[in-house]
Amino acid sequence: MNNPNPLKLWLDRLLVANVFLVILAAMWFLGAVALETRQVHGPLSLFQRLWEPLFTPAIGLLMAAALISAGWGWWQRRGPLLNRDSKN
Repeated sequence: MNNPNPLKLWLDRLLVANVFLVILAAMWFLGAVALETRQVHGPLSLFQRLWEPLFTPAIGLLMAAALISAGWGWWQRRGPLLNRDSKN
C-alpha cells in the first residue's frame, strides 16, 4: 500500500476547508441580507469588512483549484491518446 504524499494530503485538507469556508460565507451572506431587511445591520457590515481580505481569496482559490483539476484531468486523458498515435 502506498503512503500518501504529505504535501498532497495537506493540500487536499486545505481545499476541503476552503470549500466549507465558501459555503459558510454564502450562508452568512444570505442570513445577513435577511437580517438587513429587519434593520439589523451588524452581520452584513461585518461580512462586507471581511469580503476583501477573507472571502475573495477563498473564492479565488476554489475557482483556481477547479480549473487546475479540470486541466490536469484533461492532460491525463490526453496522454494515452498521444501514446497511441505515436506508435503508428
